[in-house]
Amino acid sequence: MAAISREEVAHLARLSRLAVTEEELDRFAGQLDVILQSVARVGEVAAEDIPPTSHSVPLTNVYREDVPTASLTQDAALSGAPDAYESRFRVPRILDEED
Repeated sequence: MAAISREEVAHLARLSRLAVTEEELDRFAGQLDVILQSVARVGEVAAEDIPPTSHSVPLTNVYREDVPTASLTQDAALSGAPDAYESRFRVPRILDEED
């Protein structure tokens, strides 16, 4: 497997909207290359006689019974909010409306 290039790291940083320095590009390229090599090694070890699994140990259902209990009132829930409007949490807009 070919090493990941600085240009590929810069492209990934742009896609992730991360501002990285030239020094970080070199460092991240080396680190990502080690990660990709490790993943490739795991792929080499996987054998056809080993069934795929998502967990190393069996899982059991750990859900509790759904029992209604008392909850916060609307006023109590909004009491710690930095800003409230019409009995709702008011948060800054992060997306613009599309026309």
